[in-house]
Amino acid sequence: MKPTLLLLAAGMGSRYGGLKQLDGLGPNGETIMDYSIYDAIKAGFGKIVFVIRKDFEQEFRDKVLSKYEGHIPAELVFQGLDSLPEGFSVPEGRQKPWGTNHAVLMAKDAIKEPFCVINCDDFYNRDAFMVIGKFLSELPEGSRNTYAMVGFRVGNTLSENGTVARGICSKDDNENLTTVVERTEIMRVDGRVCYKDEQGEWVAVDDNTPVSMNMWGFTPDYFEYSEEYFKEFLSDPKNMENLKAEFFIPLMVNKLIVEGTASVRVLDTTSKWFGVTYAADRQGTVDRIQQLVNENVYPEKLF
Repeated sequence: MKPTLLLLAAGMGSRYGGLKQLDGLGPNGETIMDYSIYDAIKAGFGKIVFVIRKDFEQEFRDKVLSKYEGHIPAELVFQGLDSLPEGFSVPEGRQKPWGTNHAVLMAKDAIKEPFCVINCDDFYNRDAFMVIGKFLSELPEGSRNTYAMVGFRVGNTLSENGTVARGICSKDDNENLTTVVERTEIMRVDGRVCYKDEQGEWVAVDDNTPVSMNMWGFTPDYFEYSEEYFKEFLSDPKNMENLKAEFFIPLMVNKLIVEGTASVRVLDTTSKWFGVTYAADRQGTVDRIQQLVNENVYPEKLF
């Protein structure tokens, strides 16, 4: 069975200042996710599912979904602040949805096969899709608890215009993930890649340290675990009192690893990430896409 690509597109991109998922950066107005979908089709994916907010559904259908007709089946699912399990309600004053793993949960009725999760505003490059597509398509039918993460080399994932947030990963001798720790401020300091720790100190790491760019491979049992753990998350008073608490994918993955429930293979890629974390990143991204078109990596017009 061909794997499915799940694209997380509900965020507004607060640092970028606009609905960057719909920003045309390619020579014919292509978005970053157009290139992801083009690469995913090349890598053997059979369906795409978008997680979006209901309030821009029509714009999304008109500008995005329509262009894929005839190329790959596509579905929409919706992430809302009030998309909660029975018995739970939105805390007074909370304004934003519940994070990346909450977004993944929205697709539980749309996906019944192995799937890859990505952000819509990250340019992952084709090798990353080839690597995760191969892993997912080669899983035996009915596989459970055998997941994967594309581990980008941290030195390949930085912005020249400020810090970035990445999940710093550790792995064992079998290339399985042991921990992923979200670091919200990573940049080069005096030529070395560093992250800011809990004490506000800069800690240097090797350029080849694997980081999570939210490119995960799961089987559908992941939805079951996520549903149960989301209830635990919501039952914790501190998560309800903190109006910005988020149910992140690494939170769920760490729990499954620590409990010994699942293994997560770290898949190496030579892909160099780029994206639009800041408005100042935009022109550089436009230029790099044009360069790839000039090198015939992508056609002038994708769809």
